[in-house]
Amino acid sequence: MRVIGTVGLPGSGKGEAAAVAEEEGVPVVTMGDVIRAECRDRGLDPAEHHGAIARALREENGSAAIAERSIPLIEEAAADHEADTVLVDGLRAPVELERFRERFGDEFTLVAITAPFDVRAERLGDRGRDDSDVDREALREREERELGFGMGEVIDAADVTIDNTDTLAAFRDRVRTVLVGAAEVGE
Repeated sequence: MRVIGTVGLPGSGKGEAAAVAEEEGVPVVTMGDVIRAECRDRGLDPAEHHGAIARALREENGSAAIAERSIPLIEEAAADHEADTVLVDGLRAPVELERFRERFGDEFTLVAITAPFDVRAERLGDRGRDDSDVDREALREREERELGFGMGEVIDAADVTIDNTDTLAAFRDRVRTVLVGAAEVGE
């Protein structure tokens, strides 16, 4: 089984990459869903408490907690869909990358999705999913929190980087290329 992990700052295009994967029949596991489920289990609103619960899970269960909870979901998604490839969306920390590389070895490919702050802020403002999407200061704070988990290191460690500043069609084509394994490592 091939596992493709994605990493990127808010608004970079991880969700769009996941949508392309689903269109191509590639199951998607979203690490953020682990956190949202934990919020609901604790009776909390995920929109308000996502960051706090992400920190709490890591403090309570170790820094690899979210990756550890995601691995069975990845394996189940592959089995349920009889899939050769699964996309795992939303790595944040170096320890998560280490854990996925330990578990999946050479079958794991990390893809960084990048775009400048202003481009991402505009996209998030259009999306308007939560307050940090429309408030640039809140977005900067959200980024600082995610970078505090080590996301910058994970982005730097990517096997493949997709710059998402071109057209949506060009981005989607590039994601499809990665999904079928045609991208050269380090490209």
